[in-house]
Amino acid sequence: MALVIDGETHVMRLTLGALAELEAAMEADSLLAMVQRFESSSFTAGDVLALLRAGLKGGGCGVSDEGLLHGDIEGGPIAAARAAAELLARAFTAPPA
Repeated sequence: MALVIDGETHVMRLTLGALAELEAAMEADSLLAMVQRFESSSFTAGDVLALLRAGLKGGGCGVSDEGLLHGDIEGGPIAAARAAAELLARAFTAPPA
């Protein structure tokens, strides 16, 4: 999973540590609550930013919070929200056998 910020492609993935930090940042009671927030489309822009930040960190990316907040995300806010939702979904999908 990748996100293009300011023309540069960054790999994202959610590690267990990134998920734990994300759960705290989103003030979610559980992993299931986080997933349900995105599945029900009741997420906020802050949730999207927190998820992208966690994914970038898990992917070893050096984009700063400032870079994420003010960077040009290819596809705009809708693409950012889609990427966040897909990243979360992939974290709970078993790899192909």
